[in-house]
Amino acid sequence: MKTTFYTATTLDGFIADAQDSLDWLLSQPQDEDGPMGYEEFIQDVGAIVMGRTTYEWVRDHLASEGEAWSYDMPAWVMTHADLPMIQGADVRFARGDVREVHTAMVEAAGGKDLWVVGGGDLAAQFAAAGLLDELVLSIAPVTLGSGRPLFTRPFDLRLVEHGVNGAFLCARYEVVGARVPG
Repeated sequence: MKTTFYTATTLDGFIADAQDSLDWLLSQPQDEDGPMGYEEFIQDVGAIVMGRTTYEWVRDHLASEGEAWSYDMPAWVMTHADLPMIQGADVRFARGDVREVHTAMVEAAGGKDLWVVGGGDLAAQFAAAGLLDELVLSIAPVTLGSGRPLFTRPFDLRLVEHGVNGAFLCARYEVVGARVPG
């Protein structure tokens, strides 16, 4: 069982633009069955966690497209706000230390992997707590200049795999630990 931050990023290190839009991502060609593709990844995931902004984006996107919740596993949303539920979704709202949420996720996942869906600060909290094993990144040939950063704290990573999928350079990194200055 491992905990992964599986996400896409722009070449300059942003996971969303300043208005929390993912238009830059949704316009890029990608093969879902290609290297480090979503379909293969999601098969091994037993529980997910996301921040409030990611949850609100997913909820709004689903509503605008008339789509249902697409995750069949329990989902935690880290938030201090009272948010509406998505009908048919197994969503659990939480706040506080990510270690407690991680423990609950491990129990619910039944031996399967955990996915930190987003955002970058949430993933960094898991990494700072020693709970993030890897980052799997799809790097788009786009720059934004500003927006939501990929990772909000300094960490050392070790490249363990790379490939190309459509327009994306894909990379899997092991989280080595917090970057120590000097």
